[in-house]
Amino acid sequence: MITVIIATHNAQDSIQKTIDSLKFQSSKNFELIVVDGASKDDTMKIVKSNGSFITKSVSEPDNGLYEAWNKGVRLSSGEWICFLGAGDTLFPEAFNEYEKVMEGHGCYYDYISAKINRMDHSDHVLSVLGKPWVWNEFKKTMTVAHVGSLHNRRLFDEVGLFDAKGYKICADYEFLLRKGDKLKAGFMNDIIGNMSAGGISFSSMALREYAQARKMTGHQPIFDVYLNYFIQYILLKTYSIRKYILNFER
Repeated sequence: MITVIIATHNAQDSIQKTIDSLKFQSSKNFELIVVDGASKDDTMKIVKSNGSFITKSVSEPDNGLYEAWNKGVRLSSGEWICFLGAGDTLFPEAFNEYEKVMEGHGCYYDYISAKINRMDHSDHVLSVLGKPWVWNEFKKTMTVAHVGSLHNRRLFDEVGLFDAKGYKICADYEFLLRKGDKLKAGFMNDIIGNMSAGGISFSSMALREYAQARKMTGHQPIFDVYLNYFIQYILLKTYSIRKYILNFER
């Protein structure tokens, strides 16, 4: 069984869309846990209105996304754990396709990911995220699409929970770095859903956390850590210029 964990905070405008996408899953072999950070709007009213479809829900103050996810992991009972944000959606066949992968290799994999659309606020596709996990690439930057990906429960037993104190943006990346090249990762070459574009994940602060994660886990020489940071920082700061030039050439 899959456990789906949704962390929410003042998400009344987006949470129902995410829940509805799960209601239309062709596979029903999952449970849904909502962990809310003491929302002041109608988020929990919407959660409660979905009745028995939501297996468990909790609403209390927390210190951010990763603490909420950790609470959800502790409440979960599935062999596989999936994380979604309020506003993210999965296509109806997502879990069914994952189950086909798990039938053949489920006992082997620690982690399985796919592709996902990154959407703007007008529901236009900005980009497609997600590549196969390859250690020599992943140790330099986040290459997999974490939204909607599956984590085997034993991975949390082996390496622990997300570092909610050390990271505000990139704890998912640091978590997957911990096993290094020993991580057994599968990939499904399909787009399984849509994620809402979040500016903070594409920011200087995020780059600093990525560099911190690589430094702390010790999988790269310090020189390489800072070189990668510098290159990614330049790419981030010149993104608008490069995009303008590309559009101009077209």
